[in-house]
Amino acid sequence: MRNDTISALTTKEVRMRKIFTLSFVCLMFLSFAAVPGFSQDASGVVEKMIEASGGRKALENIKDTTISGNFDLTQMGMQGMMTIYHKEPNMFRQDIEVMGMLITTAFDGETGWMVNPQSGATEELPEDRQAEASRGALTYGNAVLLYPEKHGVTYKLKGEETVDEVKCLVLEQAFSDGHVVTMYIDAGSHLIHKTKQLSTGQMGTEVDTEVVFSDYKDVDGMPAPHLVTIYQDGEEFAVMTVSEIKYNSGMEDSLFKME
Repeated sequence: MRNDTISALTTKEVRMRKIFTLSFVCLMFLSFAAVPGFSQDASGVVEKMIEASGGRKALENIKDTTISGNFDLTQMGMQGMMTIYHKEPNMFRQDIEVMGMLITTAFDGETGWMVNPQSGATEELPEDRQAEASRGALTYGNAVLLYPEKHGVTYKLKGEETVDEVKCLVLEQAFSDGHVVTMYIDAGSHLIHKTKQLSTGQMGTEVDTEVVFSDYKDVDGMPAPHLVTIYQDGEEFAVMTVSEIKYNSGMEDSLFKME
């Protein structure tokens, strides 16, 4: 096989790895609304976050959410479109259109799956990705915000820190499987400014992933970020721009089941 052919195949494989990584990083984007169980010293912060997010009654009324927009995969100079679906409490589906392909990743409440864009086959996610899919699908939901005790997730208030010239309250979020997310909450608005955690990178190794949320806009009386910037190991990985958010479109469970 000619060397230039080998190089082309290698480049394609690298691109596919980056796209697959993006599909999982988008799960982190969904977690901007997540607030786990709380210790007594953090309970006041949680209540302020609920109020800032639109109030308990408004959040309880959300049964499903659709997010659409576009992304720029900075490191590879590629752009695409995305549509994200979520149904309470933990069903999730994401459709990404890039390079003429449709990449679907989903979690049906029990199992994560995807459509392989190269083969067109529907397959369960690898075991090491199942936990990420489960956490991402759950933490987006308002059930975790409103009823944290049901999901075995806790956090502690760790103090204050200035991030990007924003004074933030620092919360350490811990899942029952030991996974930890550090959340930086804008001390003025009580909306999430940034999250930081270890995630699986494009080569299957752990990377430091930071997600910065900005351009909050009102959607049916509830603020939601419309610009999300993702960094891996300190370098910009992707930028997602939200064009529309819809609530309560009446999604069926079948949307999230393996096809």
